[in-house]
This record gives sequence, structure tokens and C-alpha cells, in this order.
Amino acid sequence: MCRFLLVTLHIDAVLGEVTIRQRRKKLEEMVRGNGLSDAYAATLTRMKAQKGNKSLLGVKVLMLVLYSGRPLRAEELRHALGVEVGSLDLDLENIPALRTLMASCLGLVTIEASSSTVRLVHFTLQEHLLSNPTLFRNPHSTIAEICLTYLNYRSVCDLSPTLYSAPITMPLLEYASCYWGKHARMGMTESAKMLALRLLDRFDEHISAQLLLLRCNNERDPFSIHHYFSGAKGPMRFTGLHGVSFLGIVELLPSVLEMKKWYLNKSDCMGCTALIWAAIKGNEGVVKILLEREDINPNQVDTNYYNQTPLSWAAENGHEGVVRILLEREDITNQADNYGLTPLWWAARAGREGVVRILLEREDVNPDQAATESGRTPLSWAATNGHEGVVRMLLEREGVDPNQVDKRGRAPLSWAAENGHEGAVRILLEREDVNPNQARGGSKDAFGTGRRQSQPGNTECGQTPLLWATKEGHEGVVRILLEREDVNPNQADTECGQTPLSWAAENGHEGVVKILLERGDVNLNQTDIKYGRTPLLWATKEGHEGVVKMLLEREDVNPNQADPHGITPLWWAALTRHEGTVRMLLKREDINPNQADTEYGRTPLSWAAGHGHVAVVKILLERQDVSTTALDHESQTPLSLALSRGYDEVVKILRDNSNSRAAHLGV
Repeated sequence: MCRFLLVTLHIDAVLGEVTIRQRRKKLEEMVRGNGLSDAYAATLTRMKAQKGNKSLLGVKVLMLVLYSGRPLRAEELRHALGVEVGSLDLDLENIPALRTLMASCLGLVTIEASSSTVRLVHFTLQEHLLSNPTLFRNPHSTIAEICLTYLNYRSVCDLSPTLYSAPITMPLLEYASCYWGKHARMGMTESAKMLALRLLDRFDEHISAQLLLLRCNNERDPFSIHHYFSGAKGPMRFTGLHGVSFLGIVELLPSVLEMKKWYLNKSDCMGCTALIWAAIKGNEGVVKILLEREDINPNQVDTNYYNQTPLSWAAENGHEGVVRILLEREDITNQADNYGLTPLWWAARAGREGVVRILLEREDVNPDQAATESGRTPLSWAATNGHEGVVRMLLEREGVDPNQVDKRGRAPLSWAAENGHEGAVRILLEREDVNPNQARGGSKDAFGTGRRQSQPGNTECGQTPLLWATKEGHEGVVRILLEREDVNPNQADTECGQTPLSWAAENGHEGVVKILLERGDVNLNQTDIKYGRTPLLWATKEGHEGVVKMLLEREDVNPNQADPHGITPLWWAALTRHEGTVRMLLKREDINPNQADTEYGRTPLSWAAGHGHVAVVKILLERQDVSTTALDHESQTPLSLALSRGYDEVVKILRDNSNSRAAHLGV
């Protein structure tokens, strides 16, 4: 690509000369050059030498493409180039044609066909342009002026602030709304400042605020802004003060504060004050200025959902600088929100190690304070999400109980094991006072509202960390737990009575089953208390052939052990048409292929024949000791069941088998 680009640029440079002598001289210069860098320099020189405004247009295109906050689409770029800073409205006749602006760049930019975005022709061009800081004068402030001029156009100001997208006739509106702040932060002129203050004066009635908040919705971090902006009523109460705090433009804030008499603690449409927005976004300069105001309440909570303080928001989002600034105030409190969630709780949940360290240095911070509804501590959530550094810090703090259970009866080790966080499990097990077999009951979710179970009886009552790890198939955690001599590999839960091997077999976790079978003290035939099924029964019922194979390789497994209804592994395999499992079971010499269930008195062959499972019937009949005349409780044979249900192919197979056996006996 680079070689092809270099050749193209050289050819264009040579052809740009008008006489043979000039072209020969240019070619000699190219041969002596240093590759792409010299080619770029030569092309830029030719671009600046273009007649009329083409040179200015080419430079402006490169500036916009190079310094834009995201790749600009072709129509966005055209409208940006058509803006005359300070004008009252867009002049459509001032927008350059796409062909013209592309030609002015002499091949240094290209348009991607799939996205219609304009990009530099190669990443090396970006490096070359950035290495020449004198090429563009104040690029960010220039782009900010373009965006703000566009947003202050009368036609834009007249738009309804409840629109969910920019009109197609105003392609630059979405970009200008969402990125003017970024450019203004990186470069501010007096002209840009005046334009920004004009916009912010009516920000809560302007479509740009609406588009900014809608974009905020789309980019929400699951550990960040919980509020959802519907946009139905527009950006109500999201004033210029909220906007400048959101965007973090420190240079504008003093002027905005002088713009009118503000009620600094007022919440906007998303329930946030100006200080909360600055805390959420980590805008330290804005936080400092706001805290200097006597009328600011540094503990004012948001009015939507959680009621978090600025400190809580900053802690959750990991903004260490803002946290330190807030904690310098004597009147800052470590108060919990509506659900009893403290700043430390939020920081631990999100894995913000720096913030956790800062908060734990405070004597007034309770490291074990649990949420009021869920009963979950900071350690519980750090373990749940596998934040190893946070887990270590919390365990090093005195007063932290590593075995404290929540309202579901679950300790931090249980959560770490369920989610497969091996590092967190190891750290917790380093503590001598951690109970690796801790098991208590519970059936509520993280906020105490109830949880849909994935299968009947699958509750959390009495499930140990090992049970959680085996259920979820976390092999690494299972190995770590089994390294402990005090871990009981046969401890069942109290609701279903299933052992770790039973859960692993039911869910088909072959790796976990293998690890458990390596333990000589694992009971292969232990039945659960709810269904009376062995691990082998669970594996055959669910069709996990790999698990069945491993279990059947053990001599101490009982392949005929039935549940209270007399249902055996072969019965389940035949009924559910798991042909591979049927074959494996029949290879065991100690298998009883005619063992019937107690409710209907039907053998595996009867069930397979009565359901038309042709392949299973054939496999079963390969065994000479399979009875084709066994009667169920209604005195029906496999053949009569197949006949009554119209399974002609099964009927033929059974009759052919009977004839074959009769012929064999006759011989």
C-alpha cells in the first residue's frame, strides 16, 4: 500500500509540472527523496500553490479530517466547509461540491464507500501532518467556532428541542452538538467563547442539548450513568450551567455563572445537578470552581432512582482527582443512597482500585457496610466481579468479615466461585478464617426482588462455593477449591440434595466431572433428595454423552440404579432418543436392558417402540437378552404398543426380529 501510494504521489507531482525540463527536475528530486515523507511534503507544497481558494480549501479539509472527534461523513464535511464563522444562517451556495473539495486535496484524502466517511489516504499521512505543528493554526478552536456558528444559526435554533435526530437538511447538526465541547476544551478563542455563551444561554430549549443527552444514552457505561434520557419532553432544566459542567469547559464556567442568577443545587431532566455532572464526568476544574460557591450543597443527591451524592458518582466512575477534591471539604459526608449503597460500595463494585484506596484511608468509612435491601457488602461485589485488587485491599482492612452473608445467604467466596473468578477465589482462600464450605439458603436477587430459576428446584438453598463452581462449569475454581483438604466434594445443597458431581453431570460440564472423578472420595451413586437421581441418571436424561462415557468407565458406578419411579439411565436414554448413550449403556455387561419403570411397567424397548424411535429400537434389539414380549401394567407388549400407535416401521422391525429369533431357536 505504501509503495503504491508513493508511486502515485510521485507521478502526480511530476505531472504537475508544465515543461519537460521542470518534470525531469522534479523526477530527479523524487529519486533523491526519503520516501513518503518527502512525497507528502511535495504534495502539500503543490496543494498550497493552487490558484484561488483551492489552496485554503485543501488545508481546511485536511484540518477537519485530521482533528475531528470522529470520522466525518462527506455531507458533514461539506457543510462544515460552508460555514462562515459568525454568520446568522447557512448559505447553501457557499457549500463546496464534493468533487471540488476532493480535488483540492490532491489525493491526500479518500471517501470510504461503505460508510461515506472521509479519511486521510494513509495513517502515515496523519503522522506527517501531526509532526508539522505550524501547518494548521489553532485547529480545535477553529472547529469549535464552526460548530458553534452552525448551532447558533436561526434555522437550527428554531428546531423543536424534542426531535430525536437531526433533519437530513442539517447534516452537521449531530456532530456539532456532540463535539463542540471537546474542541472548545482544547482551544478557545474569544469568538468561540461568545458563540458558546450565546448557545448556553438557551441551552435547555435547544436541540443540541437534546442530541447531546441522547448520545449520552447510547454510550452509557453499565457502571456509569444509570439514568435514562427519554427525550420525549426535550432537555428540560438541562441548562447552560449543567451543559458546561457536563462538557467540562473550565474556561467558560465563570462567565456562565455570571450569566444569570442560578440555583446551583437544581436538578435537570435526568435528576443531576451541575456538580453531579462534573463528578460523573471527572471534570476536576469544574468541581473546584463550583465548590468555591457558598450556595453549593456538596451532598445534594440526584433525584432519579438511587439518590447518589457527587462523591458517590465520582467514586463509582473512578475519578480519583474529583474524589480527593470533594473529600477535602469538611462537610462532605459518606452517606449512602436510597438502597444503602455507599461511595465505597459503588467503587468496589466497579473495580475502582484508586478510589477504594482513598476511601479506605478514611476513619469514617465503614468497609463492611452492606446495602439495605440486598445485604451485600463492598467485598461481596468486588468478589462477584472479579476485582482482585479491590478484594485484597478490603481484606487488608480491619473489620472486614470475609464470611459475611447477604440476604440470599451468600458469602463473597460463593459469588466469586459462581462467576469463575479464580484470582478472587485464591485471595479469599488465603484467609485462614474463610469457610470454604459455607452454605446457606436464599432465593432473592442482588436487590432482593426475586430471581427466575433456570430449572425446577434450582434454588440457592445450601449451595457451597464448590456447588456454584460445578454448576457453572468453572474448572479452574473447582480445582482450587478441591486443593483444600477441608472441602467436602459430596456436600449436597439443601433444596434439591444434589452433589457437585450431580450438578456437573446434569449440566454436561465434562471438564468438571473429570476433575471430580479424580478424587477418590467422590460418591458416584449418591442420589438427590428431590428427584432421587444419580449423576448418571442426570447425564443420560440430558443427553450428555461425554459425561455418560466418563461415568460408565468407572467400575463402581451402578448403571441400573433407578429413581423412585423405577426409571433407569437406559430408560431415559431410550425415551429421549439419545442413541449414543443407549449404545454405551448396552456395552456394560451388568446392565439390565429389561428393567421396567414402576408406574407403567414398561421396559426401555416398550417406551422406544411406543414412541416410534426406530433407531433406538434397532440398537436395543442388537442385544439378544432384550425381551420383545415383556408386558406392561396394561398387558401390552412393545409390538402391540407400536401397532396401536401406527408406527409401521417399528412394527416391521419387531416382527422381523421375532421371526429371526424363532428361526434361530428352530435351528
